[in-house]
Amino acid sequence: MQRHKVVVLGAGGLVSQRLQQRLANHPWFELTAVAGSPRFCGTVLSDVPWILEEERPSMTNLTVMDVGDTTVMKTLAGQGVTIAFSALPAEEAELLEPQWAASGMTVFSNASAHRRKTGIPLVIPELNPEALSRAAVDGKLGIVCATNCTLLPLIFPLAAMDATFGLDRFSMRSEQGLSGGGHAYMTEALAAGKVHPEIPGEAEKTDAEFRHILDWNGTSEVVCSRVMRKNGHHVFVEATMTMEVNPHTVEAAIKEWAAMHHYPDLPSSPNRPMVTVERIDPKAHLFSDGDVFLTSPNPGKDLKAGMAVVVGNIHCINATTVGFEAYSHNTLRGAAGGVVYLAEMACAMNLV
Repeated sequence: MQRHKVVVLGAGGLVSQRLQQRLANHPWFELTAVAGSPRFCGTVLSDVPWILEEERPSMTNLTVMDVGDTTVMKTLAGQGVTIAFSALPAEEAELLEPQWAASGMTVFSNASAHRRKTGIPLVIPELNPEALSRAAVDGKLGIVCATNCTLLPLIFPLAAMDATFGLDRFSMRSEQGLSGGGHAYMTEALAAGKVHPEIPGEAEKTDAEFRHILDWNGTSEVVCSRVMRKNGHHVFVEATMTMEVNPHTVEAAIKEWAAMHHYPDLPSSPNRPMVTVERIDPKAHLFSDGDVFLTSPNPGKDLKAGMAVVVGNIHCINATTVGFEAYSHNTLRGAAGGVVYLAEMACAMNLV
């Protein structure tokens, strides 16, 4: 496959730098340009402060372009750039992503601005890749949205259980890492030594996207909160099925589903999308590649690290109700890694 030339929309934010990190050595994508806000426009990329814990990867020393300049969009499209990875805030994304798509690129967005809009697919590769084909016009895609990162550890195990036992209703509460609020938010909370647990609108988004992806209309209760941990979204779930369950049949259903929803030809696809453990350790289980739990991976070279969802503490409350916990890395399986993975799926389907 010929590598696609790509641009990252965003220069100095946590998600935009995760994207830069994951694209620096990507076998399918060539990072050709970075377009950012006026704060960094005209700055050489190496002079943009690097905020990730890992070292800045070796990259072409690009000059940050103006993300809002339509001339930049047209110039890059004319130079053969086919994909834009957007890490823009929702307000900017709503205005600018359609302009980048109109230039002829496919925009893979991590923003919430266009999620669940008519004609714009909201996709998790393992769950509803067919939505990409349905949204393509003349065989190509415009804007494609990844989901809220909180959704992933919830929807994976429940999709597996729904497929086997039929999901009637569920309740979930989350404990979400600080990085989900952005680098400035995380830095401020760490400096203060405390965090406000409320995340306005998060529960509503998570619930709506769950229903959209699975086309499900049961009863749910979702509560989301922030905790004093840098990374990792941890969910605690009780789910009632239409059939009887026990811990062994639930674990078997998860393993069977994971084996059937694996795409080994995609560079970011974990070895298994979901793994089970007896109990979740938020520190030890942050970087699962679907086979092992890595301790200090380089997400710029090991594209599978942190891409699997971990499920633990599976227990039954009654004959039809199961409780469990699930956990995933919010900027790898979630924000940046997830949107790159989504682009890989679209490319494999020849929709870019």
